[in-house]
Amino acid sequence: MDIKNLATFIQAAEMNSFTKAAQKLGYSQSTVSFQIKQLEEELNVRLFERISHTVALTEEGHELLRYAHQITRLTQELKDHMREEKDVRGHVRLAMADSLCTSMVSSGFRDFREQYPGISLKIITAETEEMFRLLNHNEVDAILTLDSHIYDAEYVIVKEEKVCTHFTAKAGTPVSRKKGLRIQELIQEPFLLTEKNMSYRRLMDEKLAGMSLEIQPILETGSAELISRLVETGEGVSFLPDYVTAQKAAEGKLVYLDVPGFEVEVWKQLLYHRDKWISRQLGSVLEYFSEKGFGEEALMYSSGKDAAKCSEEFVTV
Repeated sequence: MDIKNLATFIQAAEMNSFTKAAQKLGYSQSTVSFQIKQLEEELNVRLFERISHTVALTEEGHELLRYAHQITRLTQELKDHMREEKDVRGHVRLAMADSLCTSMVSSGFRDFREQYPGISLKIITAETEEMFRLLNHNEVDAILTLDSHIYDAEYVIVKEEKVCTHFTAKAGTPVSRKKGLRIQELIQEPFLLTEKNMSYRRLMDEKLAGMSLEIQPILETGSAELISRLVETGEGVSFLPDYVTAQKAAEGKLVYLDVPGFEVEVWKQLLYHRDKWISRQLGSVLEYFSEKGFGEEALMYSSGKDAAKCSEEFVTV
């Protein structure tokens, strides 16, 4: 069996397109079609359903894809061993929420570069729906979501963690001194919020809608860090994850508002598609982000009660 044919099959399977596979590999479409046909004839099975101008894996195709990933991985390991190559090299594409990009990459990027100088990263910020579109079309290698908990056998969860969120305001303002705030009263305050339909903002809006309530913000922006700075200057109140506000809260600049009965469950999840081949460089990035960049810095600023409540972690291999 020709290894090149398997490599072509993997690209066509992950992209659901012979045309896109040909473009990525630098082949003509007829070459890709010929290599797939060779595999099908050699194995005496149909690997793809060809309907109109689309292709989709058959059950036999899904089975071959799992074997193809194993064969490709073993082939690469053999080449690395024979070359005695110690450095991990390559390009990895990640999609994540904008606020996670700031908190996870800025503080640890130098450490990552020192540990993996041969790996280059491309990070795309997107909302959850767009992340999964990119993942399903093999336009990114893995995603880091900030949303409701996702259960789907199509994806492998590398690591997940519950994230605390709070309404927050500048310390010393009248609203910051109130205890037992009713949500009906709080939404009358001037609000600064992330864009509508974005992760925790969407979950908050859904919770309010269930109570027949709605917030009309005075500012909407994709930057949680900017909102945090504006809240600190007293421009309004907001609803943000603790990893954005924890340090300012610990320094007494921001206050978490006491709003009994209003809780929103948000999860941070690092995932990849179950059919994705885990190269050495992708495996290294997944391991690094799950072990060193998964919220410990933010949690250390939380109170003991909140930290214990929000650090429920599970690892799936």
